[in-house]
Amino acid sequence: MFGLGKTKLRIEVSSIPSRERVTVLLPVLNEAGRIDACLAALCQQTEEVQEILVIDGGSTDGTQEIVQRHHATDERVILVDASPVDPRWTGKAWGLHRGLQISSAASDWILCVDADVTVQPLLVRSLLRHAQRSGVKIFSVATGQRLSGNLEALIHPAMLTTLIYRFGSPGRATKNRHRVQANGQCFFAPRQTLLRTEAFRAAQASLCEDITIVRHLAQCGEQIGFYECDGLVEVNMYASWRETWNNWPRSLPMRDQYFGWREAIGLFGILIFQACPLPAVVLGLLFHLPLLPLVLAGFLLLIRLGVLFGVARAYPDRPWTFWLSPLADLPVILRIIQFALRRHHSWRGRTYRRGKSGAFEPVGDIK
Repeated sequence: MFGLGKTKLRIEVSSIPSRERVTVLLPVLNEAGRIDACLAALCQQTEEVQEILVIDGGSTDGTQEIVQRHHATDERVILVDASPVDPRWTGKAWGLHRGLQISSAASDWILCVDADVTVQPLLVRSLLRHAQRSGVKIFSVATGQRLSGNLEALIHPAMLTTLIYRFGSPGRATKNRHRVQANGQCFFAPRQTLLRTEAFRAAQASLCEDITIVRHLAQCGEQIGFYECDGLVEVNMYASWRETWNNWPRSLPMRDQYFGWREAIGLFGILIFQACPLPAVVLGLLFHLPLLPLVLAGFLLLIRLGVLFGVARAYPDRPWTFWLSPLADLPVILRIIQFALRRHHSWRGRTYRRGKSGAFEPVGDIK
């Protein structure tokens, strides 16, 4: 469960030029507050980046004007009007699908990023070099995390840690559909593989499109990697702790058409092994419980503290409350399980209902 064992790879910074070409896909909807910094960073990428497709799902907040302003200084930035979103698709999956379909045939690779991401100038060269060095052609990046303040530093690391307990730490690749990890904020794959497998179409009814895409690719026999990098990518996911609390648990259960008993056991596992040891130790000391269960809970708590120190490197600027985040494990995990059991979800102005297959069907706009 904790991903211990073999030596783990990292994405190292590389300035080695490549003849291969990359298309960046950036799906957006009302991202005027974040897209300027994202595009400014993407425009600093080296000549391997052939085009930066900003696929807009119908923004009304000035996002399109910001994109056009960047196009005026860098012709690689291209605004793609993908509205209206196909009612059978979730918004981001639709944007990725439309972008892939119109991407240049001269591109060898697709890099998917989100508007909340900022990247370093050598990101693309480093990704190309990593693919050559590791032999893994499809992978995503464990991004550095920027937090909004002390309260978010309590709950965000607890949520991130649930992924460590379920899938292990970054640094490996696998073809096992039940073990693949993904981060749609920075995802890299060969263009022809995505077209051949129709990977984005597989996620058309998913609220965790990144994990659904890689589960589909793994089912097609592809090897999927997930790696840390040397400060090449950072993300500011949410503007406040409330946004984190209300939005991230929507995707963290990873309920989709591939969700089964193994994934359900994973959710039960984080409740037992991540959330329960601290309360068990406290209650054991208060009520003088038998020594054996107290020792077992104490051992699991020590593992949890070790994971805390390991997760710390994902947060370059850690508020002091980060070190108290294990206190939030129980409410956070109960929140994730609550969302996993929900049939209906609301996101980006639309409501979705989970069908019998596990896929989510859009059922209408929020009034």
